[in-house]
Amino acid sequence: MAERTGSKAKVDTVAGESRVEAAEAAALVVREDEDPWTEEELTEVRELLMSDVERLRDEINDAEADIADLLRSGDTGGEDQADTGTKTFEREHEMSLAANHRDMLVQTERALGRIENGTYGVCESCGKPIGKARLQAFPRATLCMTCKQRQERR
Repeated sequence: MAERTGSKAKVDTVAGESRVEAAEAAALVVREDEDPWTEEELTEVRELLMSDVERLRDEINDAEADIADLLRSGDTGGEDQADTGTKTFEREHEMSLAANHRDMLVQTERALGRIENGTYGVCESCGKPIGKARLQAFPRATLCMTCKQRQERR
């Protein structure tokens, strides 16, 4: 009997979480010409963002390991200027990649936070809906197309 109660409790918890996620999805802002977010669509975006977080963390770790290797082999005694220049270029390239990955990681974690706090899909500049199609194509978007175009013209 205890197992049966335990199983029912798990089913109730799963069903309760499902209802919360469905309500969470439906509460997100969309443009007037779009259907509300479904639980499945939001789950897909969330899973994509979470996999991006893992991938970006791995890439940052790899880039930092490469930078450390390049710094360790930084002894330039006996090398000509071309070899020294190549090592410097490689190190700066790896540092640039790591910085870009860190920026993308921050944006991705921020998007996940916006999903959790219910502000996902709201333009951070004008407060209007970003658009579900835009978010499905670029889940880290924080600006609607109008504001993004305005920002890029500056």
